[in-house]
Amino acid sequence: MSYEMKKMNADKVSIGITPTSWWNDDFLDIDIGITFGQCVSEMALAGYQGCSVGHKFPSDVEVLKQELGMRDLRVSEPWTSTFFTQNAMYDKTVADFRQSLEFIKAMGGKDIVVAELGGSVHQRPVALLPNRPIFSEKQWEAVANGLNYLGEIAKSEGLRLCYHHHMGSGVQTREQVDRLMAATDPNLVYLLLDTGHITFSGDDALSLAEGYASRIKHVHLKNIRRPIMEQAIAQNLSFKEAIQAGIFTVPGDPEGCIDFGPIFNVLAEHDYEGWLMVEAEQDPAKATPLVYAKMARDYLRAATGI
Repeated sequence: MSYEMKKMNADKVSIGITPTSWWNDDFLDIDIGITFGQCVSEMALAGYQGCSVGHKFPSDVEVLKQELGMRDLRVSEPWTSTFFTQNAMYDKTVADFRQSLEFIKAMGGKDIVVAELGGSVHQRPVALLPNRPIFSEKQWEAVANGLNYLGEIAKSEGLRLCYHHHMGSGVQTREQVDRLMAATDPNLVYLLLDTGHITFSGDDALSLAEGYASRIKHVHLKNIRRPIMEQAIAQNLSFKEAIQAGIFTVPGDPEGCIDFGPIFNVLAEHDYEGWLMVEAEQDPAKATPLVYAKMARDYLRAATGI
C-alpha cells in the first residue's frame, strides 16, 4: 500500500451490511433457507452496526425494532424503485416513496435509496448489457423532475434521497450518472456510490468517488471478481447468471479486483458522513455468509478505523 490511509470519523460513519449474502431479494430461488433470525444474528456476530432490510424481515415495525435492538443493529435504508419513465406508474412511485419515508422515520434512520427501474432488465432472464434501456429526452426529463420532487419530500422530513446507479437500468454508466447528477438539484438528490455496479458498467469507482465526493451520502461496497466480470461481458450473461457465477464478493477478499483504500481516502478527505454498506450478492450455497461477512468487517475495521 503506497499511500497513507486516512481514518474516517467514527461519530459520522457507520458500517453495515445487506442481507444479500444470506439470500437474494431479486431472485428468491437463490436461497438455502437461512432464516431472518440467523441472518441478523450473524450480522451482529460479525460486528456490524446496521443493515438494510430484506423480504424475510418482519413487516411490523415494532417487531423489527425489537429484533434488531436485541442485536444492537439499526436500519441503514429502505429501497424504493421509481418508475418515472412510465407515466402510469407515477402515483404508485410517489406512494411507495412516502411509505419508505414513514418506515425509515419510524426506524430512526435518515436515508432513502431509490433507483429508476423503468425498463430495467436486471431481473429479466436476458443478456444484461445489450438489453438495458436507453432513455429518451422526455424520459430523462421525467426522471429528473420526479427525483427532485421526491428529494423535496425527503428534505422536508429531514431525510436524504440517495440515488443508486444500477446495472441493467437506464442509469448505469458514468456518463449516465453524470447526466442525472447534472439534471437534478444537488441539495435534493444525492448519490449512492456502488463500487461494484460502476465497475461492472466499465467505469471506475475511484473516479466516480472523486467526481462526486461532496454529493455522495451513501455507499454500497461490492467487490468484483474480474475474470467472472469478463466472462459475463463476453458471454452476454444475465444479471442473475453473473451473480450465480460469482461476479460479486466482499471488500477484503483477495479474489476481488477493486482497491477500496483510495476510495476511502477520498471520502475521508471530504468528511464523509453516512453508511458504508457491504453488499455482496453471493450464492450462500457457495459462499458461507458469516465467513464473508467477517472477512469484510475485519478489512473495513483496519481500513477505516471504525
